[in-house]
Amino acid sequence: MRILAVADMPADRFYEYYSPGKLEKFDLILSCGDLHPEYLEFLVTMARCPVIYVHGNHDENNSREPQGCECADDTIIEYGGLRILGLGGSYRYRDGKYMYTEYQMKSRIRRLWLTIKKHRGFDVLLTHAPALGLNDFDTLPHRGFDCFNTLMERYRPRYFIHGHIHRNYDCSIPQICAKGSTTVINAFEYCIFETEEQVNA
Repeated sequence: MRILAVADMPADRFYEYYSPGKLEKFDLILSCGDLHPEYLEFLVTMARCPVIYVHGNHDENNSREPQGCECADDTIIEYGGLRILGLGGSYRYRDGKYMYTEYQMKSRIRRLWLTIKKHRGFDVLLTHAPALGLNDFDTLPHRGFDCFNTLMERYRPRYFIHGHIHRNYDCSIPQICAKGSTTVINAFEYCIFETEEQVNA
């Protein structure tokens, strides 16, 4: 399965400079938030594959949800053999619809325990914010959640995909790294990767 992960700002090569067929090679698109609905609707229309998304901290400014896309926040969505757990939003640094304290994010995770048990875990942890100490920053607006580390340690998902940490903030920020057996992807703008799953035509 060929997957396009996106976050934070539209990728010009798939939007402003789009050419026919450029998005049709993808089997799934995962959005980590802070992208306007028109962009996600463009992706789902041109790619002709599912777009699964979580909210970013700035998505409260959007007047509507993207049509034709699936929101994974606070649930697990299965597609092509992948179990995708969504937990959008950032660390709370001011009042905001999609901002959470560490305690609030832990509470969201606790409410998902039955869903996680029913699905026998998950393969992809899809978030907006990073994990604490894993390519995040010391500043409150860009702090990661420690409970994401706990989730990875307990369930060992194959992928942890997040946004929020713009890679142009610091050229040393890796796009792909690892935490234990989990591949960690910073989806700022876009990242392309492949899994062993096959999607039936």
